[in-house]
Amino acid sequence: MLISVIVPTFNEEKVIKESYRRLANVFINNNLPDYELIFINDGSRDKTMFFMREIALKDEHVKLLNFSRNFGHQAAVTAGLKECKGDVAVIIDADLQDPPEVILDMLKVFEKEECNVVYGVRNKRKGESFFKLLTAKMFYRLLNSLSDISFPVDTGDFRLIDRKVIDAFNNLHEKNKYIRGLISWLGFKQCPVYYNREARFAGETKYPFSKMLKFASIGLFYFSKKPLKLATSVGFTSIFAGLLIALWLLISQIFGLGHTVSGWTSTIIIIIFFGGVQLLTIGVLGQYIGSLFDEVKNRPEYIIAEKVNFNE
Repeated sequence: MLISVIVPTFNEEKVIKESYRRLANVFINNNLPDYELIFINDGSRDKTMFFMREIALKDEHVKLLNFSRNFGHQAAVTAGLKECKGDVAVIIDADLQDPPEVILDMLKVFEKEECNVVYGVRNKRKGESFFKLLTAKMFYRLLNSLSDISFPVDTGDFRLIDRKVIDAFNNLHEKNKYIRGLISWLGFKQCPVYYNREARFAGETKYPFSKMLKFASIGLFYFSKKPLKLATSVGFTSIFAGLLIALWLLISQIFGLGHTVSGWTSTIIIIIFFGGVQLLTIGVLGQYIGSLFDEVKNRPEYIIAEKVNFNE
C-alpha cells in the first residue's frame, strides 16, 4: 500500500526540516517503505523552498510542488491530492501541531474498521488562545445547525482518505474549497481518531482572524442555503413589524396619544429598522453572488511553477 502524505507549506523555514524528519521517521521506524511526502510550497517568501529542495535532493521519497504565488492552504491541499499516487493519502500541516505519529493510529483504524476516511478529532489544543478555541467551537456547531449534512466537530484537515475518496474529491470542480466539509459531503465510511493537538513547533500561525473569518464564510455559504432563507424570514418579519408600527402611528394620530414632535420618532425608527434589514439581506445575497462570480470565471485554483522528483 502506497501512502501519500500531503503537506502544504507557507513561510515555514523554521519548522520544515523538523517536520520532514518526524514524518520520515514515522515510516522508516515502522517498516513502511512505500510512501511519498508531497510538500507544496504555497508561494513562501522565506527560505522554505530552498530547504525543501535540499531535502528532496537527499530523499527520493520527497516530492515538491512550487506554486507561482500564494494561492492558499486549500488550493495547496487540492494540488497535493491531484498529484498524489497513493492508495491512501494523509493531509497534515507542516507546523507539527498535528503530531505525525498519529498517522500510525489512523492506519490502524483504517485497516481495522475498513473506513474510507479517518479524521483527527482534537481532545486538547495547546498553544491556542481562548478566543480562537471559543470561536472554533461556535463555528462548527453553527455550521452543523445550518447545513443539510453533518460535520464532525473539533476537527481540521488532518485526516486519512483512501483512493475512492481521493478520486471522488478530484472530480469536484469548486474553486473555493472547504476541504473538510467536502470530504464529509462525499460520504463513505468515516471514523474518528482522538489525539491531543500540540502548540506550534516554531514560527507564527498562517491563519489570523481575517483569514479565519474568510475561511468560515466559505464553509458557511458553500454548504448552506439557510442564510438566504433567514434573510427572507427577516424580510417578512420586518414587513409585519412595519405594518404594526404604521397601525400604532395611525391610532396615535387619531386619538392624540403621541406627545413627541409629529413624525420624528416614527421616521427615525423606520429608517433604522428597514435600513438594517435591507443591508443584511443585500449582504447575504452578495456573499452568494460573489461565490457564483468566482465559479463562473473558471480560473484555475493554482498554478504550479515547478515540480521536483515527479517522474512523469
